[in-house]
Parts: sequence; C-alpha cells; structure tokens
Amino acid sequence: MWFPFCFRKIKPTTMLPRTLAILILLCITQISKAQHPPVFDGMTTDTSYVALGDLDVNLVKYSFNEPGINFLAIHDDEDTGVKAAFRYIFDNGGSIIDSQYGGTRNFKFEYEEEIYQTDPNSIYTRKGIRPCLEKFGIWDDIVIDELENAGKIILNYYSPKRSGYIFTLHNNGDGGFGISSYQRGNTLEKTADSVHINFEMDADDLVLVTEPILFSLLKKENVNVVLQSKHAVDDGSLSIYAMQNKIPYINVEVQHGHIDEHLRLIKVCAKALAEGFPALGIKKPAE
Repeated sequence: MWFPFCFRKIKPTTMLPRTLAILILLCITQISKAQHPPVFDGMTTDTSYVALGDLDVNLVKYSFNEPGINFLAIHDDEDTGVKAAFRYIFDNGGSIIDSQYGGTRNFKFEYEEEIYQTDPNSIYTRKGIRPCLEKFGIWDDIVIDELENAGKIILNYYSPKRSGYIFTLHNNGDGGFGISSYQRGNTLEKTADSVHINFEMDADDLVLVTEPILFSLLKKENVNVVLQSKHAVDDGSLSIYAMQNKIPYINVEVQHGHIDEHLRLIKVCAKALAEGFPALGIKKPAE
C-alpha cells in the first residue's frame, strides 16, 4: 500500500555514492546559508519531516544549553524571527523548530494530479483546514485528513503540553498587517478582545497573546499587544488551538528585517511568561 502523506525521521545513510552525497551536502549547505542563520559552536540539530504529496516539510530543531524558551517558526519565508531566536538562545539557552520547505509562505503540493495550497498556520484545528484550502483553490477529504495529521505531528514535535506554552515567531511586510489591523473598523477587529498601542513603535511590530495576565504584563511594558478574543473565528491557527486547549500562547510578529526589535520583544515576552506563569520554571532573560 502506498501512502501519499507520511511522517519520517531523517536518518544518515551511507548507501549514496560518495560524489552524489557530497553534491547533495553542498546543495543543502548553500540553501541553509541562503535562508537560515549559521549554527554556532555547541548548538545541536535534530530534523524530522512531514511529507505532503510531493512536498517535504523539514522540521529542523536547533538547541543550545537547554532548558530555555522553546520557539516555533511556522512559515519558511519568515527568517527574521529565526535569526532573532538564535541570538536569544545564544545568551539564554533554549531551542527553535524552524519549518523549512523551500522559502515560501504556503504549503503547496500535488496529490493525485491536483494542486493544493494552504497556509501552514491553518492546520491545527480540523474546522479551520477546509476554509483555508478553499481560499487558495480546491479541497479534498483525504487532504484535509492528512493536513490535520501534519498539524498534530508538528505539535507533538514541539510538545506544548510538556513545556506548558506555545511561543511562535512571525514576520510581516511593511505597511500591511500590523497592530492597526485589530483596531475598530478593521479586518481583525472581532479577533481582538483588547488592544494596546505604543504609537512610538512601528505599527508592523506587535505581540499577540491568549492570556489576560500576559496582556497586562506586556501592556505595562508599553509594547504593541493584542489579547485574542475568546470568540475569535476558528481559522485553524495555533493561537486558536492554544486557546481551545488552555495553553498560554505568545506570537511575536515584526516587519521583515527588524531583527533587533524582534529580539527585544522576545526578551520582553520571555520575562512576562516567567512572571505570569512562575510554575513553568522559566528564567528571565539575561540583560
């Protein structure tokens, strides 16, 4: 029986001819250098992947001096957050799972001679999967099943129930999505319960949380922050999954290239997580 979708652990192999193996290694190295920060001394990596039709999604976990904050980067075209996380981990320890599947935002794959496309941040609740597939084209029951399974695999690998939280990193464009998107009369108004804006910050740089205590602590720090509404539409996103499962959720989202600001907001949020949920045993970040 052939399974078009599956989850596999990458294992080293000695079966490839030496020349071919070197060429593949060189290609992988060049891709990594082009899209992702270099691994520093003492950092370890572990890779698993999900296969969706003809698309391989590599889940690369970078770890250093654990324990520390565990980050998750879902979109493969949002590397500012990954670079900021590397800087944070170097000083404080921790890990990040970086989703790598070709440097694009969406999952796009072929199954039974049909092309399917979806946002990888829409696969964590079953209810949200079909609408996002329809947004980009067609849908299929088997594809929905396997996307739901892929979401479970990613969550199992990240293991929020063990860590006690979900901490994601996202990036956006200049002047598009931002804190103003959640203000009254704008597209995401109903998604937000409360919004705090620091008008001296770039409107593209913000934090979204699901817990009131985190919103209050971040408001005191005077950063752009949104508290997600309990009545937000189920779009399959990780924030909805976290809210449904009562897992504290933080998303630090900044404009592409704002690495210093991303790092600053990561530190502010790590401090808030440590203060708001002391039972998690999180250390406040180093100055």
